[in-house]
Amino acid sequence: MTLTFLWFDWPPAKALEELGKEYTKTRPNVTVKVNVVPNAQWHDAIFTQFAARKTNFDLPILDSQNIGEAVENGSILDISDFVKKNIDTSQYDPYFLAAYGQYPQNQTGEANPDAKTYGLPLLGDTWQMVWRKDLMGDTPPATWEDMIAAAKKCQDDNPGMSGLAFHQAGTSDAAAVTYNVMNALYGGQLWDAKDRKIDGVINDAAGKKAMDVLVNQMVPLTPKGSSNWFIDEVNAAISQGKVCVGFQWMAASGGLLDPASSKLGKTKEEILKKLDFAALPKQVTDKVPLGGMGLHVSKYIPADHQAEALNFIKWFETKEAQTKWAELGGVPARNDVLNSPAFTDVLPYNHVFTESVPRLKDFWNLPEYAKLLNVHSTQVNAAISGTQKPDAALDKLASEEQAILDGGH
Repeated sequence: MTLTFLWFDWPPAKALEELGKEYTKTRPNVTVKVNVVPNAQWHDAIFTQFAARKTNFDLPILDSQNIGEAVENGSILDISDFVKKNIDTSQYDPYFLAAYGQYPQNQTGEANPDAKTYGLPLLGDTWQMVWRKDLMGDTPPATWEDMIAAAKKCQDDNPGMSGLAFHQAGTSDAAAVTYNVMNALYGGQLWDAKDRKIDGVINDAAGKKAMDVLVNQMVPLTPKGSSNWFIDEVNAAISQGKVCVGFQWMAASGGLLDPASSKLGKTKEEILKKLDFAALPKQVTDKVPLGGMGLHVSKYIPADHQAEALNFIKWFETKEAQTKWAELGGVPARNDVLNSPAFTDVLPYNHVFTESVPRLKDFWNLPEYAKLLNVHSTQVNAAISGTQKPDAALDKLASEEQAILDGGH
């Protein structure tokens, strides 16, 4: 039997297929295959098949915010009973159990003992700050505004370099996450869940301050022509020595240490004399974005495939498999692995995730997420690229998203 996953094309997908070889040692008749699509097509590649009630994958890997849509469509298995019988949930931060598996959620990311479970954590992730310690010093800036000032000084002191690189594209969740990071750091909220209110919440004073800092203080420090940048472009700018500070998903950062794609050193050790990694600086709050994904099982596959998929999940969530996952560059979710040298010592930035766990904050977890996200990234990118004024873009974002919510449920 071939057990098939569907994800997007990035290093963790290759690591998962590699990990699958360990599973095959325990199940010699099973081969693990991870099919990939470009990030921008990831959601639709899964949900188009869900709509047809037939999937060529057994385990769809969903962004944490897409669970609601999959559950409302009846497309993924309710694994609540399976989890109670087979998984030691005490080993997980409740935030991960909620964010990667539970629906509906009372409060995004807060575990609810009565909620049904539709998935378990596959990959934890958050943003980290990557900076040129050879140019800026060993100590990371204490606050977000200190970071902006330090990046500006570095840009001024090093002609040809830009101060900052971060995700700005209007596709996927690129610009959306960047704004959400700012909104959370400045004390804002994306919405009022109880009253289902976005307009008047996200575009309040804190939300507008966040957009103003992003557009008027941060964007001017980015390389020219970077308003369509996402993961790969940020990595390239850091590795080519073109920027002082970069912000990147941890799980996408492995290439920064590869001398083959770096001008910062001929060995990993040389690169690490110039780059350092830290959790995001704080501002009004200390919140950081939750990335990562869960493991789910398609409802539209034969019973023997469903049983094998559940067996894989049971195996994957063991301490032994999670330790191997960490060795391959994955970000595990079990506390006993996250807090052990098996994880923290594997990569020079893994400590960032362990430190960031208490600070995590996710998007909405709603069936309308894909539509909301499209508006979010489009309008934030309009502000970043200058086609709309910051306040106008945020107000338009708020009213369009409110209309989606009001028309939804």
